[in-house]
Amino acid sequence: MTDTPAGRQGPKPGADSVVLDAKGLRALAHPVRVHLLGLLRKYGPSTATRLAERLGVNSGTASYHLRQLGAAGFVEEDTERGNARERWWRSLHRMTELNDPELAEREPDAALTYLQSVAAAYTLRTQRAVNELQTLPRAWRDTFDMSDWALRLTPEETAALREELRAVIARYRSDTPEAAASAPEGAERVAVITHLIPELDAPGAPELLPGPQEAAGTERS
Repeated sequence: MTDTPAGRQGPKPGADSVVLDAKGLRALAHPVRVHLLGLLRKYGPSTATRLAERLGVNSGTASYHLRQLGAAGFVEEDTERGNARERWWRSLHRMTELNDPELAEREPDAALTYLQSVAAAYTLRTQRAVNELQTLPRAWRDTFDMSDWALRLTPEETAALREELRAVIARYRSDTPEAAASAPEGAERVAVITHLIPELDAPGAPELLPGPQEAAGTERS
């Protein structure tokens, strides 16, 4: 999902962020709603019909979920664009923050469904980028990267790494309508999707013999 830090202890939200409470988390605990909100944030205001075409669902389904998002305060009707025939919707925020350490424990089912939906949306975006890679100009193909590194850290070190990564990303130009209007020539949307995934050792797991570690480094065409 566009601009969706899903960690429990993110940075303090800005004016363009929404912090999930129990009501908001339950409202987003549906993959169609996660996708709809992401599309509105990425491409701007749209109608249920156009969003439905992008998602491959019928317009009635899109309209229903947009109304649910509206009731939860994530989107609103764009009355300046709408008319008697078309109802336009726009996102009220650029980012969603799930940063209440207790919320996921109080709402485990909703939290799981929401995070699964976000993970599925990220996977879909990555797969689309891979499928379209060969059609990009060479300069952009050479920037493409998919890498993973296995680290052995404490929870405190992992949290520090997360904040360092966010600080680096914050130094660069965000994708907003204002930034797009003033961006230098040649600037395009670039998605940076980060995952910090704890993989705890299973109790009593057998020790492996030392050997070379496989690493998925930079993939380039």
